[in-house]
Amino acid sequence: MNWVKSDGKQEKLELADFEYDLPLELIAQKPLEKKDHSRLFHLDRSSQSFSHRSFYELPEILKKGDLLVVNDTRVLPSRLVAKRASGGTIKILLLKPLSTNVSIWESMVTPIKRLKPGEELMVTKDDGSQCLIKVHDIVTGPDGFKRLLVDLGEKSAVYDLLSKVGFAPLPPYIQRDYQTSEHRSQDLLLYQTMFATAPGAVAAPTAGLHFTPAVIEALKEKGVETVRLTLHVGAGTFKPIEESVEDHTIEEELYTISEETAAAVNKAKEEGRRVIAVGTTSLRALESAVVKGKLQARENASTSLYVKPGYDFAVIDGMITNFHLSKSSLLVLVAALTGRDLIMKAYQEAIKERYRFYSYGDAMLIL
Repeated sequence: MNWVKSDGKQEKLELADFEYDLPLELIAQKPLEKKDHSRLFHLDRSSQSFSHRSFYELPEILKKGDLLVVNDTRVLPSRLVAKRASGGTIKILLLKPLSTNVSIWESMVTPIKRLKPGEELMVTKDDGSQCLIKVHDIVTGPDGFKRLLVDLGEKSAVYDLLSKVGFAPLPPYIQRDYQTSEHRSQDLLLYQTMFATAPGAVAAPTAGLHFTPAVIEALKEKGVETVRLTLHVGAGTFKPIEESVEDHTIEEELYTISEETAAAVNKAKEEGRRVIAVGTTSLRALESAVVKGKLQARENASTSLYVKPGYDFAVIDGMITNFHLSKSSLLVLVAALTGRDLIMKAYQEAIKERYRFYSYGDAMLIL
């Protein structure tokens, strides 16, 4: 698919067009102590201008009648560190339970070589006691890579087990020593949004991390409404674009939109009010559930929607998002809303102004 630039010329999407260089010191390793004091990069599409604010100023920027849509998924403590009988360390990222058996989970494992079905792995609990989990099978995932099916034991005890042995599934650019529990409890708390009530994600919807009760209260006083949906962020969020921007695919993720949220969004659209997605996950859920111009309620539906320049947005009028990795599908998504040239110019400005990038970094408001 080709896309039309602002000068009317059509260009093919190239991966190099979404590449930028980021100084390592701008990769945030932890959130600010006061989450709403993160910086807010305001990108105005109509004037193609930028301004630099703080996130707690969001209510001053938005208008009465605006509707924010947040994602209330909750991150599972789904990163495990296990030991083989030989003494080797295995790092496991649980992705999702098999639909037929909640005790058996599909997972990414490093290293997976030499693991065999039936092998037992040992994990250590907070109190120092140990328990065994078992390799159920090795399968090929949608991305073509080997994945492990791991049996966590009794169905009723799985989530209790994860609460005692699991680490927050932080992205690899956030450096942690997963051999110890030093950061475990802290990251499990910090890597959740204030909206997180529906367990199921393997990564946080990070745009929501900046919100605090004080910001929500100020938004209410301004007349800005906030509604919720759920999209459980899955393994696809880690999948890089390998070669072709146009041919890239995203693994399916489950989402739910309530009748109340669908009604609120449709009412806002009918009244000409702005619908602003908080994060790429909220955006993808909203855009996945439109039928004949109306947002439909959905329960445990799945989406593999890949948004790229040329996409015709049906629901959202703006978004709040973090700064994304170079050459990632999330950066491509944002470019669909702003245009490639404008977003890449904005990223260069953010680097020059020393914004903090990625999951624990600063925010961008696009209107």
